[in-house]
Amino acid sequence: MERGKFIVIDGTDGSGKATQAKLLIKRLKKEGYRVKLADFPQYGKKSAGLVEEYLNGKYGESKEVGPYRASVFYACDRYDASFEIREALNEGKIVISNRYAASNMAHQGGKIKNSRERKKFLKWLDDLEFGIFAIPRPNLNIILHVDAAVAQKLVDSKGYRDYVGGKKRDIHEADIKHLCDAEKIYIEIAKNFPGFSLIECTRGRKIMSREEISKMVWKKVKKIV
Repeated sequence: MERGKFIVIDGTDGSGKATQAKLLIKRLKKEGYRVKLADFPQYGKKSAGLVEEYLNGKYGESKEVGPYRASVFYACDRYDASFEIREALNEGKIVISNRYAASNMAHQGGKIKNSRERKKFLKWLDDLEFGIFAIPRPNLNIILHVDAAVAQKLVDSKGYRDYVGGKKRDIHEADIKHLCDAEKIYIEIAKNFPGFSLIECTRGRKIMSREEISKMVWKKVKKIV
């Protein structure tokens, strides 16, 4: 049996990743493909416990925790999910993931201003995720880009969330500088890393419709399925 494909929908906060993952799954099923959804972080599961505590501020501000420590929290959660992802791929299914390792690259890499140190961190992170934890490497990472200032307003429309104690924003979403730094790294990795593709989701400072974005996502996905 031919191995399935692994496609990640990632990108800046508030860019509609979950919506686009659902629309893509709907389209793939319509085309006759067998599909599995992965969603990160896995809020409510034991493997995401440290992530939840980090995001609700228990360990301090994001910069206090630092990129290396925070990355381990998220990597453990992906390791937990990797067994089901690998099983689905071996069964020939297409796995669509809402966020994955690229989120760590951007949100944690954005904390490191020195380009040489950031490159060193990204190499370490790749070794941690795909070497030590040996999680499956995606066939395609689609990066949805929305300007950080616009994205923060969109985040507020999500309402209150349990994993941050009923607040609207976690420590990343509440920090516009953090979102801007992560935005820059998302663009950087989309341009410089193989297997990444950037989709601009705004037109004239206004976010495009979910249908328009979905068409652009499908145009990229259909090339590899």
